[in-house]
Amino acid sequence: MSGSLQLNIPRRGDVRCLYSEVIDLSALGPLLISRGSHVEPDEQGQWVADLSPVGGPRLGRFPRRSDALAAETQWLNRHWVSPPGD
Repeated sequence: MSGSLQLNIPRRGDVRCLYSEVIDLSALGPLLISRGSHVEPDEQGQWVADLSPVGGPRLGRFPRRSDALAAETQWLNRHWVSPPGD
């Protein structure tokens, strides 16, 4: 299996990451999985990443879904998985 997974494990011991099947996350303990965003097309067929489920912004309008997914992943890793000052 290929891919990468960014894990943030602060001193308090909880783990934050974007869900992936790169490793068996249940090996780390009980899981609490929740949606971090929604990537959807708008009325003009452009793609928007809505990060409001984690208190983030709306990113986009992107011409391709893959561009919105890449922006979503980058934002979540930088601001939610490993937020500044954590």
